[in-house]
Amino acid sequence: MNAMFSTALSGLQAAQLRMTASAHNIANVATAEFRPQQVTTEALPDGGVAAVVSSGEATGTDLVTEIVEQLAAGQAFRANAASLQRAADTVGTLIDTLA
Repeated sequence: MNAMFSTALSGLQAAQLRMTASAHNIANVATAEFRPQQVTTEALPDGGVAAVVSSGEATGTDLVTEIVEQLAAGQAFRANAASLQRAADTVGTLIDTLA
């Protein structure tokens, strides 16, 4: 059970980090020589994902790319929230069955 919760929580955290980095990039769209932040993710061996923020190579923010990133991060957040809810429902059902 714990793996289901930790996997969903790490996905939520990664999606939030993606949203935050994208918002930071949009806020700095007019900043000269600004290097947009990028979030890279890596699957963990025991489940879940690790996310790391780094500065991009090129300067300037592409608003279309950032809007797509915001939409994708929002969708990932909702999917992981649904997984977390299903895990909680499963635990509740098991407790009800054992009680």
